[in-house]
Amino acid sequence: MSWSSVPKQFCVLLRRSDHTNQMANIRYFRGIRLNKRIIRKLMAAAPQSFSNPVEKNHEMIHTLKETYMSLGGSESNMKIWLQKIISQNPFILLKSPRSVEDNVMFLRDRGFSSKELLQLLSRLRGLITELNPDSVQATLEYCQEALQCSQNELKEIILKCPSIIYYSVSTLADRLNGLLKAGVSLSQIKSTPTILELTTQIVMFRIQKLRSCGYDVRTGSLESVNGTKKDFEKSYGRLQLREERPLFNPVIPLKIKDD
Repeated sequence: MSWSSVPKQFCVLLRRSDHTNQMANIRYFRGIRLNKRIIRKLMAAAPQSFSNPVEKNHEMIHTLKETYMSLGGSESNMKIWLQKIISQNPFILLKSPRSVEDNVMFLRDRGFSSKELLQLLSRLRGLITELNPDSVQATLEYCQEALQCSQNELKEIILKCPSIIYYSVSTLADRLNGLLKAGVSLSQIKSTPTILELTTQIVMFRIQKLRSCGYDVRTGSLESVNGTKKDFEKSYGRLQLREERPLFNPVIPLKIKDD
């Protein structure tokens, strides 16, 4: 059915309903003291959250608050935490509150404590609702086998790099194999698991660039390869300076003994 066939009276009612919901949601967000900047971000990124009945947003906000407090979060920090989660993922208000509860329960069943779950929830950048338990389970099983680690070691790796649980097995396998082919050891990867956030192409490019400065990642730290483009350029710059630095201070004349 095309919009042209919809009666004008019905379209007016729809617009009025949207406007009513929008104003109610703005009042609600202001009432829970959401930052104006975050409200504007919500309007720009997820305008549907303003079209929905205010009860729907209230339900998700209530679930997030309850989850935060049940995991040991402090009431004094809850407002900051909530604003950060919504700012990182404005679409979270469009998801089902049940997805938050189910995914937290799933991770708890994998052995994460309340303290660790709160840490994960905070570092997952509001993407807790995007988790697929079956996919995450396959990823965890692959990581434990491929990295040859215990259950506790795997937990530590996930806590260091929560984003791992979002990657498919095929993506992780490609990145891990690329690192191993470059001579990187499993122990190095386990010490710096965030290296798995980078694509194989980026890692190979950085390794080759560092090698031109005489740096061998096989015997060094992956921290020089890791991080954002800005982080890497800083590391590379420091290594370049070290490589170009003269072995003697040209300001101080060399002492040469006379015969």
